[in-house]
Amino acid sequence: MTWTELVTASAPTKGDEPAVSDVRTGEVLTYAAFVRRVTRAAAGLRRHGLEQGDHVLIDVPLGASLPVAVHAVAWAGGVAVLGNTGKARMLITQRHHDPAAADVEQVFSFQPAPGARPFGELLTAGVVELGPVAGPAVTLDGVRMFDHIELAGDLRRLAARLVVGKDDIVISAVSEPFRGLRVIDLAMMTGAHVVVAHEPSVIGCRVLAQERRATIVVAPYDLARRLLGDPILRVVDERAVVSSLGL
Repeated sequence: MTWTELVTASAPTKGDEPAVSDVRTGEVLTYAAFVRRVTRAAAGLRRHGLEQGDHVLIDVPLGASLPVAVHAVAWAGGVAVLGNTGKARMLITQRHHDPAAADVEQVFSFQPAPGARPFGELLTAGVVELGPVAGPAVTLDGVRMFDHIELAGDLRRLAARLVVGKDDIVISAVSEPFRGLRVIDLAMMTGAHVVVAHEPSVIGCRVLAQERRATIVVAPYDLARRLLGDPILRVVDERAVVSSLGL
């Protein structure tokens, strides 16, 4: 089972149940919608010229759109570069980009932006049924590559170590994009619901946990340390989700 297939393994049973909720925007992405967007966007990227191994810059904040963009690129056979500078075949952004910083052929944006095509345009070209089983999938700096097999294997080990269940509600208080993506991957693989917060305070995190009836929170060390002691909420240091990748 490939990396993206592993992340979407719970989709057939979870269907229209929430997979990712973004506190900042209020967007709720269901399991079924995630699969539709990823497989259709992958087809759209291929139709617009993306070839195996091509790099795609992804400048999208943590939330419901980031995993869609990353997994669409990977499912299409490209390499997702988490950043907004350098040379690449394409750029996927949230709403704006700097042409002087990104040397790309095409730009797709989730929100209207000058010089960019709507990301929604990618969703009209059919679907990619089968993604790559191996090869590079993600890079943080354009140098070290994480491939499909490595990401899938690490995700399985992470799930066994952290034990997230299908009924869990996970608050992601993570700010770094790759760590946040790994939290989303882990939650979706197990069928949980991940709520993406944005740099919450201790009080804000506790209030959000109470409102969402959360069972797990993944947070930076200082915040995680201050949240310890809650009898209901299990606290995980964000470093645990990438430590086995050497990050």
